[in-house]
Amino acid sequence: MITNAQPALPANSPRYLTLLVERMVELAPLLARSQNTRRWIVHTLEHRIHEQAELQRKAGQELPGLIADQEAFALALLRVGERALTEYHLSKPWLRGLFSILMRDLFIEKKRRREAAETFRAQYGYDQPSFLTISPFKGCNLRCIGCYADSGANTQKLDWDIVDRLVTEAETLWGAQFMVISGGEPLAYRSQGKTILDLAANHPNTFFLMYTNGTLITEAVAQRLSELGNLTPAISLEGWREQTDQRRGPGVFDKVMAAMDRLYQAGVPFGVSLTATRHNVQTILSEEFIDFLFFERHALYGWIFQYMPIGRAFTLDLMPTPQQRLWMWRQSWYLIRQKRIILADFWNHGTLVGGCISAGGYGKGGYFYIDWNGNVSPCVFVPYTAINIKEVYARGGNLNDVYREPFFAGIRRWQTSYQHQNLLAPCLIRDHHDVLRTLIKEHEPEPSDENARAALLDPSYAEGLINYAQSFQRLADVVWQRTYVEGGPAEVSDNLTPEFASSEVKSAP
Repeated sequence: MITNAQPALPANSPRYLTLLVERMVELAPLLARSQNTRRWIVHTLEHRIHEQAELQRKAGQELPGLIADQEAFALALLRVGERALTEYHLSKPWLRGLFSILMRDLFIEKKRRREAAETFRAQYGYDQPSFLTISPFKGCNLRCIGCYADSGANTQKLDWDIVDRLVTEAETLWGAQFMVISGGEPLAYRSQGKTILDLAANHPNTFFLMYTNGTLITEAVAQRLSELGNLTPAISLEGWREQTDQRRGPGVFDKVMAAMDRLYQAGVPFGVSLTATRHNVQTILSEEFIDFLFFERHALYGWIFQYMPIGRAFTLDLMPTPQQRLWMWRQSWYLIRQKRIILADFWNHGTLVGGCISAGGYGKGGYFYIDWNGNVSPCVFVPYTAINIKEVYARGGNLNDVYREPFFAGIRRWQTSYQHQNLLAPCLIRDHHDVLRTLIKEHEPEPSDENARAALLDPSYAEGLINYAQSFQRLADVVWQRTYVEGGPAEVSDNLTPEFASSEVKSAP
């Protein structure tokens, strides 16, 4: 049995949790073999999570439903750590990446972020952004139907010097230790002889999440990821073979399965990225499919991206209906609580991050999205840019100049005013499209591409999204009051099956 290195520390001390995590790293090989020792540490951390939730309930300063969601997600995160130790043969770099960087630095101590926070808040009046999402390359080896980035055989990219500088500035100015890499296809990026893998190697104390189609993950790439220990791939799927190949191309599903095998054999923790449309929600959130991905294919986490009507051949007709979306909320929380898995839905899980994560959720400072042309947008799914990072750098500025941009400041002010309302409807472009239109009219950001320009000029597009938001709000307000304000069970009307489609939402032609 392991004894606590400093027994005088109370169990509710952050330092106590840090010591436990450090011991998990030091003794990981033993923990993987010793069920009793592992369960003792996990039980201690579970007790702490329950204890903290109970203290929050007694304090009465947080809605009971929010506390319940955060408690369930924390327990799932702990289970993921245990699975990583028992299911994966983690390399030493990955033990450090998962437990020292991700769990200790990002979730418990947050030392670097706290050190930067006081100076930043004194200067700007808000918390600093939590991370960056960077799409350094528009090109992709696939051409998926409805791609948000309209990727394909493109060569538009950010130079390596700019990409590396962005990460360095986020680390030094904001204390950030988490970065998201999107695309295009990140593994196809090449600049000045450098790749995305070199970016992770250049920043060993930062944890990277990379969204990828998975088809370029060779044995050599998997081995390099194992040696890095700080870059985890989230592989995109649309469902089973038929649904995935229909959108992504023939043979893609089998290539993804082969990539998962290579990653697992190399001891690289990976996740999945699932795009939910009106036609596949029942499949991707079925217990059969989730069990297949998490417990047969060994995915450690999953992201759900509800289809957004932007990018190539955008249409409102692919969005999950308001009824389907509410069913997804219920089903996702059922899966999280029953299976203890990390399955995050950016639209349905605003309760975990205080609303829109871009506008000021998570660490309360939000994040920015920077594309291959250097255009800076509020997020991947709001393709309107008020500033370009290459122009900022050309005039001697830095990332903090982006933060000061009035368009982004206006979005943060909106988020601050909305945070105490229904967090089941957090999305600026889909749940509050009228607000976004007002901000665009006031600050006049440029559309990031011609697809965004076409959407902005299409009155039926705006009408369809506003009608959608109103329909969803009517349903979600009932659930918000009953489940989150009153603390009732996460249940919705029996007629909210995934097949139930709304006739109230008008779609753009």
